[in-house]
Amino acid sequence: LKLFFRIVHLCVPTMSPRDLVCVLLSLVSCAGADSITGPVIGIDLGTTYSCVGIFKNGRVEIIPNDQGNRITPSYVAFSGDERLIGEAAKNHASVQPSQTLYDVKRLIGRRFADDTVQKDLATLPYKIVDNNGLPAINVVVKETEKSFTPEEISAMVLGKMKETAEMHLGESVRNAVITVPAYFTDAQRQATKNAGTIAGLDVLRIINEPTAAAIAYGLDKKEENNVLVYDLGGGTFDVSLLTIDNGVFEVLSTSGDTHLGGEDFDQRVMDHFIGIFKTKRGTDITGDKRALQKLKREVEKAKRTLSSTSEAHIDLEFLSAGPDVSEKLSRAKFEELNNDLFRKTIGPMKKVLEDANMAKSKVDVIVLVGGSTRIPKIQKIVEEFFNGKQVVRGVNPDEAVAYGAAVQAGVLGGEEGKDQLLLDS
Repeated sequence: LKLFFRIVHLCVPTMSPRDLVCVLLSLVSCAGADSITGPVIGIDLGTTYSCVGIFKNGRVEIIPNDQGNRITPSYVAFSGDERLIGEAAKNHASVQPSQTLYDVKRLIGRRFADDTVQKDLATLPYKIVDNNGLPAINVVVKETEKSFTPEEISAMVLGKMKETAEMHLGESVRNAVITVPAYFTDAQRQATKNAGTIAGLDVLRIINEPTAAAIAYGLDKKEENNVLVYDLGGGTFDVSLLTIDNGVFEVLSTSGDTHLGGEDFDQRVMDHFIGIFKTKRGTDITGDKRALQKLKREVEKAKRTLSSTSEAHIDLEFLSAGPDVSEKLSRAKFEELNNDLFRKTIGPMKKVLEDANMAKSKVDVIVLVGGSTRIPKIQKIVEEFFNGKQVVRGVNPDEAVAYGAAVQAGVLGGEEGKDQLLLDS
């Protein structure tokens, strides 16, 4: 009742009928928390990495996997009759590329004919087929070709997150909050929820990734703030503009690109070195899936190195028989190869401000989320766009979304105080 009157006082004078419905639905969700039994986990189901957390004993715990890592590769691999998930699956990519599945989030909830799916057909090493207008993935299991939907593969990753939480908590986990990009369509959101169901989870809520990140940042904030969340991950880019006021989170506008992220930056660098390899060796490796996977790992490693140094080395000698080839990759060259992709993130920032009718100067806080925001050039582009305003660096970009999902899970499960409300536009 106390929360209801606060909402009426703060929101109703300027609230649309749709937002009022959101308020009532959120109140119903909170009121129903007492009927939820067992722990509720928050899961960031990422394109390249996933993360799971729980609100327990008054704080969020990001749960490490069986390798001790707080983020898990969103990879699934099939080797004979064995199924690998996470680090083991990613390590398998250079051994059996066609049997190692990743970037499945780029396929989920889409039609096979979608331009983005067709674009991925050219770069992903595994077999994607048309299954009644929807994409399906074919792999060999126990010497027999088997077809999986993107939802089924995503369910395996979610199942790994569920298992990670259960091992940590020492009890069964059934309930979850799962995050998705703000730009996801209804079909993509439903497909993600279906993946959770297949994994044995009761998905209490699907929330936007930038909203979750804002929750992570704003949990202890009392004053009113306009917050821009810039979320650049492995495969998707989202920008959201929110207001946070005494536990009330309202999404004013969202924009983004469902096919822009670290994987695209890696591909640009890979194409560059494929050209170098062809020039120095006279060999085209574009048809060699194993060689491409090895190059991909080298490029990923170099990209991470360039976030803290000005130069990295790419070892190419393992790609093919012949004399050693080792190349340098400077930060400047990396930025040159990806400059147009980096600058593509400016348009969505402009759009969210225009849609919310807000000037740049009215944005109080800029939060960077996603591993790709560690790239210095990305940080510079954002700060220059906001006329030198500094971005917030206190939120772990890899864990912020899972952190916020865990807080929301705590609200729904009754662990966290219920004086929190999401109004997603």
